[in-house]
Amino acid sequence: MSNEPVVHVIDDDEGVRRSLTFLLQCSEIATRAYESAIQFLAAVPTMDHGCIITDVRMPDMSGIELLGKLNALGVPDPVIVITGHADVPMAIQALHAGVADFIEKPFSDQAILIAVRSALAKQQERGAREAEREEIRKRLATLSGREREVMEGLIEGKANKVIAYDLDISARTVEVYRANVMTKTGARTLSELVRMVMVTRLA
Repeated sequence: MSNEPVVHVIDDDEGVRRSLTFLLQCSEIATRAYESAIQFLAAVPTMDHGCIITDVRMPDMSGIELLGKLNALGVPDPVIVITGHADVPMAIQALHAGVADFIEKPFSDQAILIAVRSALAKQQERGAREAEREEIRKRLATLSGREREVMEGLIEGKANKVIAYDLDISARTVEVYRANVMTKTGARTLSELVRMVMVTRLA
């Protein structure tokens, strides 16, 4: 898999697939095209991430059913639904299910490009947050059991003396563990340490 975001276009209409692929590639956006939701699902395990454009009405599996499958698989890529006018209620259902956007046919090139760029920007932000979260988890994993206990006291706002009493150790020992926690996590201040821990817990 590459680091370049890819837009996955899923539509049983070959003309729509070709036109969307051409438009996106002319805008220097990498694309992959699929003629069915089932074909796309087969590619999910090795897919390059970015965003997904899917029609609502397709044979074998609809766009709404595909969305359910993607949610169950934990696929994080934003989904843009394209729909005929008669499918608006289904598109609204898709919005409630968490799609990034839905666009009615016939749609303009500009509408698609705006939706795709917005979705890719959100995916990039999500990726950056996850990378930060994973880095913090690695740092926290280097803490000893006692260091973690001291850290928990610190993020609860307890003074060193209170932590020392709770853990039945000296205040001086707490200071040593506290220094170790700050060094291992890379936190420069207590407030930064609290933010780092919260980042991992709000995942």
